[in-house]
Amino acid sequence: MTTVAEALSEAATERAPAKPPKLNSAAFKEVPQDRAVRDRIRAEVERFCKSVDKSKPLTRDSAKEMAESVLKTLGLGESCLGFTMVMLTNEFWRDQVAAIPFHRRLMLLPHCLKNAEGCPAEYDELGLDCKKCGACEVGDFRTKAEELGYKVLVSEGTPIVLKIIVSGHVDAIVGVACLNVLEKAFDKVLLAGIPCIATPLLSSNCKNTSVDNDWVFESIGLHKPAEGAKTKTYVHLMRAANGLFEEPELPRLVPKARAGSPEQDPLRKHEAIAYDFLARGGKRSRPFITLAAYDALKGAPATLADSGWELPDHVKRAAVAIEAFHKASLVHDDIEDDDAYRYGAETLHRTYGVGTAINVGDYLIGVGYKCVSRDRKALGAEVAADVLDKLADAHIKLSEGQGAELLWREAKDKSLTTLDALKIYALKTSPAFEAALYTGVRLAGEATAYEKLIADFSRNVGVAFQILNDIKDWTGDEDNKLVSGQDVLAARPTLLLALALEGSTPAQREELLHLIVQSRTTAANPEEIVARVRRLYFAAKVFEKADKLVDKFRAKAESLADEVQPTEFRELLYYLVDSVLEKPTLPQQGVTQFVQLGK
Repeated sequence: MTTVAEALSEAATERAPAKPPKLNSAAFKEVPQDRAVRDRIRAEVERFCKSVDKSKPLTRDSAKEMAESVLKTLGLGESCLGFTMVMLTNEFWRDQVAAIPFHRRLMLLPHCLKNAEGCPAEYDELGLDCKKCGACEVGDFRTKAEELGYKVLVSEGTPIVLKIIVSGHVDAIVGVACLNVLEKAFDKVLLAGIPCIATPLLSSNCKNTSVDNDWVFESIGLHKPAEGAKTKTYVHLMRAANGLFEEPELPRLVPKARAGSPEQDPLRKHEAIAYDFLARGGKRSRPFITLAAYDALKGAPATLADSGWELPDHVKRAAVAIEAFHKASLVHDDIEDDDAYRYGAETLHRTYGVGTAINVGDYLIGVGYKCVSRDRKALGAEVAADVLDKLADAHIKLSEGQGAELLWREAKDKSLTTLDALKIYALKTSPAFEAALYTGVRLAGEATAYEKLIADFSRNVGVAFQILNDIKDWTGDEDNKLVSGQDVLAARPTLLLALALEGSTPAQREELLHLIVQSRTTAANPEEIVARVRRLYFAAKVFEKADKLVDKFRAKAESLADEVQPTEFRELLYYLVDSVLEKPTLPQQGVTQFVQLGK
């Protein structure tokens, strides 16, 4: 593995040739305040997009390049870049959105357009429960949209929107948002291939903002028959991965052996706990990888059409196996770390006891292997053996990585190098990506030519993913454990800790080691420990260093994908890099973020 010193020195200069530089988010800050300028940009974008190939997905980088060309033609500066990119996105998707029935569209509205004083609406779990009183544009837009059959959501952010899309309830988004929100949505929504149109708010001031109302009403009323090329999308496969764990698909694919037993039967209760956890939460990224890899090597029919393709049950069950192994590792990991929450609820060992939770994890491991072995006739002996061997190898590596972490935590000597941390990451996180990717490829055909690529690609993506997880631990993680700074409180050997130990003065190093040891004692004040460690991390610039390492591993993963054939598989690898390695906002110095459920 590359040493950290080498990685940090190379990160500033090395980038995969197939990927242009990332967009500076500062370019998203300004909307032209002159309506005539906005109209000029929109008109030029419409002309420009007539020659754009809409069968290929639009990415942030391709939108940036096209927007720069438009602005150069108009003689306008980079300050309008974000606005122009939104206009390009709108024009790119306009016909495809217009062809989707109104009842299959989601209208997304921002709460900042509401009448701030005297608004009678209250917030629920989905956002503002607008009363449509007519006092602001929110009610006007909502009324028009609902008359046509739209589903309407008054909220901010993309996670809930993606969940609604993946759930299968809607196929397109028509929205209103500030450029700050649209910047965050760019990668998630565009990468997934979700048809969308957004009208930018004229400012990002959450209290005093406005919008081009005629543009909003125009976008709501778009309607015309489908024509032209349809853009490639991963939404169908995302939905397929999500659907594997819903009723009635999950019990159909993996029947419950105890379903017919009396309700009070402890065997039935145990089975129900395991199936409930298997079906609970998560992004389903690992089963998605398996399904998408299989699809890519079969010509990618699921990315090109709404219907006319179907995944075989043995492929679906293999994807369930990948998730079963992942969930088993989470149950055991939560016990070993004594974590309090998982997917917004109490962890299994806190709810049912440690013994039951250990057994549920073991049960899920058995479910995973059974999902593959039961299809050995459909798969063929060699394919089944290869997949089971890869799963077993991933299981061993995961246990090795977790074992190394546990032994470090119990050791008196808490010294840790960055290379030590990266080795643990390569064992703990990368094998899951490798197993998911390999399984999909092997189910599609011979995988020998791809084995080294899959291993190297997965190692770089997995390590980068774990580093991002470390960073997210300091910014909060609403999708997972709900506790910021938990890695410190659990005394985990993270890359951030290693970077801090290597980049600190002797006095700072001694204080940091003392805090890590103290975090494991019952007398520890968790908020004080997290605050002190946070200060030491900023002093050692660990967040910036970690961010550069993510760029390094990302660039290596992209360079590995550059020469991959067929094209459909190469495009999937690029998509995985972009979607799995989504960067969080780096923690800000002086801002304390320690959020625990119930606080």
